[in-house]
Amino acid sequence: MSLDVREAAEVTTPPRPRRELTTAFVVSRIAVLAVAAAILLYAVPPLVAAESWISLTLLLLAGAGIGYLYLTRRFVPAKYLVPGTVFLLAFQVFPVIYTVSTAFTNFGDGHRGDKAAAISAIETGSVRQAPGSPEYGLSAALKGDTLVFLLVDPKTKQVQEGSPDGLTAVQGARLGVTGKVLEAPGYTVLKAPQAAARADQIAELAVPTRGGLIKANGLSRAVEGRAALTYDAGCDCVKGDGDSWQADESQGYFVNAKGEHLAQGWQVNVGFANFIRVLTDPTLSAHFLGMFTWNMVFAVLSVLTTFALGMGVALALHHPKMRGTRFYRIALILPYAMPAFAMLLVWRDMFNRDFGLINQLFGLDVDWMGGMLSAKFAVILVNTWLGFPYMFLVTTGALQAIPRELTEAASIDGAPPWYAFRKVTLPLLLVALTPLLISSFAFNFNNYNAIALTTDGGPFPAESPTVGGTDLLISYTVRLAFGTGSAQFGLAATMSVFIFAIVATISAITFRRTRKQEDVYA
Repeated sequence: MSLDVREAAEVTTPPRPRRELTTAFVVSRIAVLAVAAAILLYAVPPLVAAESWISLTLLLLAGAGIGYLYLTRRFVPAKYLVPGTVFLLAFQVFPVIYTVSTAFTNFGDGHRGDKAAAISAIETGSVRQAPGSPEYGLSAALKGDTLVFLLVDPKTKQVQEGSPDGLTAVQGARLGVTGKVLEAPGYTVLKAPQAAARADQIAELAVPTRGGLIKANGLSRAVEGRAALTYDAGCDCVKGDGDSWQADESQGYFVNAKGEHLAQGWQVNVGFANFIRVLTDPTLSAHFLGMFTWNMVFAVLSVLTTFALGMGVALALHHPKMRGTRFYRIALILPYAMPAFAMLLVWRDMFNRDFGLINQLFGLDVDWMGGMLSAKFAVILVNTWLGFPYMFLVTTGALQAIPRELTEAASIDGAPPWYAFRKVTLPLLLVALTPLLISSFAFNFNNYNAIALTTDGGPFPAESPTVGGTDLLISYTVRLAFGTGSAQFGLAATMSVFIFAIVATISAITFRRTRKQEDVYA
């Protein structure tokens, strides 16, 4: 009997319907596979050339997994999750990990490569022409995408290719009246403007010879010389010019007995040295607390002023007796629709002391960007003007979601409008808008454009030419990494870690309080 029931169930159970493949689904699948294939084609050759077999294996496995995922009908949820996860890893997780790892190194100018690259740069940079050494006519050229020298012996007119691998004879080259190469089979000879654009690369290129190295002396002449400084692997030191520089692995420098180091170093792990420097270095620690305090004030005031102004306008337009609300709403979001960088530059000119609109309009003679307090006031005012339309939009949406019966009930009970707003409307608004206020705080805490395009961190006091009165931590970090004579990426990454920790801590505390608020008004 049980067998008959089972057979009947098998007969009566309808087959699972096959999912129809929509055009959008097929196109999206093809697009994902095409992007994956393009990445593989782009990334595989460099990895093979670098003999990075582990990375190559991981890349091929990832490509095979994506291909299998999107060529099968199974794992439908994963088809939607994988692209988002990949973008999350590529644009969020990886930058954070890379920044944190950089903070533990001395990465920066003079420490961009490994030790071998530093030794090569030291030896190449110390090449000096010896008396009676050969000179050549020089033409910079491209062999494929590689920069090479086309060297002409002034006596024999023989043309040779000079590259990091050495000298190679060139056949069929055509010389000009000045003795320089005009054309050569297999080469693209650079014209003067093109060579000038690659002047740094030309100056760095060194061609090894039996007698030393050939280096460019300008853009049309090359000389052979010897390296004044040479590396001795036996003592792990650089010798020359009557001195010796010992390798110091803790600093990534070659240091002599006097404590002086050569300009070129290499990247090493320095542990917590950058973090200790931020907290203990007099130059940094003396200004860190002041910058942090102003950073907090700027972020908090930016949120409060934009929210207060945006909410006030939204409440005014939300009143049932208000007319022409569509026109006002369109007009009020114009600052939000304008490119922020352009508006910041316009406001900067409006605050100009000599020809700025604000001084001329009100008959003032205020150096807005020259004083500490006036510059800070100007920056907050500009940021308020740029940010309040966003708060106006989100507050308008939140107000429309609050039932009017609640405020009407408070009015019937005899509550004054201000009391009803404070006890009913505002708490409900904060429940909906607190996450946006937190994100606005995080954005303004790192609002680099608002500072860079208006005050550029200034004014700068005489005793502190690198830290300005309106500098945020992020603007100082950018100046530390890119704006000084020597870029210090490791130290800048350390500052970024501090900024991340500060914003993350404040956001976590605020979100915790928001949950309690939601429990009260749920």
